[in-house]
Amino acid sequence: MKTFENTVNGRLVGSARTFASKNPATGETLGLVPHSTSEQVAEAVAAARAAQPGWAARPDAERKALLMKVAEAIKANNEYLAEWVTREQGKPLGGVGPDQVPGARFEIWGCEVWTQVPASLELPVEVAFEDDTRRDEVHRKPFGVVAAIAPWNWPLLIAIWQIIPSLRAGNTVVLKPSEYTSIGTLEMVRIIAEVLPPGVLNTVSGGGDVGAALVENTDIDKIMFTGSTATGARIAATAARNLVPTTMELGGNDAAIVLPDADPKAIAMGLFWGAFLNMGQTCAAAKRLYVPDNLHDAVVAELKVLAEAMPMGNGMEPGVAIGPIQNRMQFDKVVSLVEDAKAHGATIVCGGKETGGAGNFYPITLVTGIADGSRLVDEEQFGPVLPIIRYSDVDSAIASANRLDVGLGASVWSSDIEKARTVASRIQAGTVWINQHGTIHPMVPFGGVKSSGWGVEFGIDGLKSVTQPQVISVKK
Repeated sequence: MKTFENTVNGRLVGSARTFASKNPATGETLGLVPHSTSEQVAEAVAAARAAQPGWAARPDAERKALLMKVAEAIKANNEYLAEWVTREQGKPLGGVGPDQVPGARFEIWGCEVWTQVPASLELPVEVAFEDDTRRDEVHRKPFGVVAAIAPWNWPLLIAIWQIIPSLRAGNTVVLKPSEYTSIGTLEMVRIIAEVLPPGVLNTVSGGGDVGAALVENTDIDKIMFTGSTATGARIAATAARNLVPTTMELGGNDAAIVLPDADPKAIAMGLFWGAFLNMGQTCAAAKRLYVPDNLHDAVVAELKVLAEAMPMGNGMEPGVAIGPIQNRMQFDKVVSLVEDAKAHGATIVCGGKETGGAGNFYPITLVTGIADGSRLVDEEQFGPVLPIIRYSDVDSAIASANRLDVGLGASVWSSDIEKARTVASRIQAGTVWINQHGTIHPMVPFGGVKSSGWGVEFGIDGLKSVTQPQVISVKK
């Protein structure tokens, strides 16, 4: 069985300790992953620190050109990387076109695009003020060494969101992949690091102890984390002690509100994938659906037809649209929330029963007869289950959407765009989509409010977030 390795200072590095990466569809062991020691974490950070001044000193055009070569390397290995995502994370291979199931191939295409866009952006000197007596310029400088901690749900794409803007701005990076999905991420970094100077991009793999050693290292200048609110809080506490700035994209429990004038047939497919893309294992997936009394039964019926028609299975097989839950811990949480809803009288419209077998398969599950205060509504399920809550007036739906201490995304569904805009402006979330949900774009800032985190990624604002301003003030 193959043992994979980390990339540190341009070299492949193993560890005495390893752990297995498993296929969530079959339970088979895919390979062994090094468990980095604290000394190896320190070595990776030291390599990034040594490489950073030279990387930042390169002409901007040179860094941009190298990152475009990174995008080419990803494209040249797209099928290899997509297959690793499917085998290790579980999402079907799928495709990238508008009529394709957005799966692993879509994720790798996203890696390519989210590399090209930051590489193409400019961060010119801004003139903050100028008159006859003075000129004040804002220059953007790199932080130095960025610690990036990636999750298991979109393991390669979210790693790219952290890596590429940081490198584009002149930082160097030490990345810790999720222990659940390490191999694909390590392989992607191995491929793209071949384009870059040694030490510019490094990895350390392992569990929470490795992540803790990384963020506790006093040579880290910026931390980027995507994951749970609880883990984010621990990282933020460490960062505060070391006075290290952070970007936190944390848990969400996105509300979707259907307005009374919506067309159930027209919105059903958008609602379905807004909730169940990647088996609902997406931070900005619709996880609470509020539907008015007059449309409730029609919306439920449309979603049920779609849910029961989607083929589920091993994503390496053709025609599969829905894969497994990535890990057993998350699987058990989903089961617990559905069983709790059943115990309190909720109606299971479809799904709701474990399929059994070696894989972590759980059917698409729609739950009605449920209300705010239920665990399934109030806790982020992060899986293929959607609670559908009736409401009688729009003000109550908005209050329900805002009542939880999360605010990553939300959506409003209506035939009247202006009416939807009015509702959207009252929702407490970093992004509110209208007649769509979770449709991100590399030029559009993305981030949460409340316990869903702070800071933004993507576009000019995301690029600025991995820089620190320096004002140069000139007396004339």
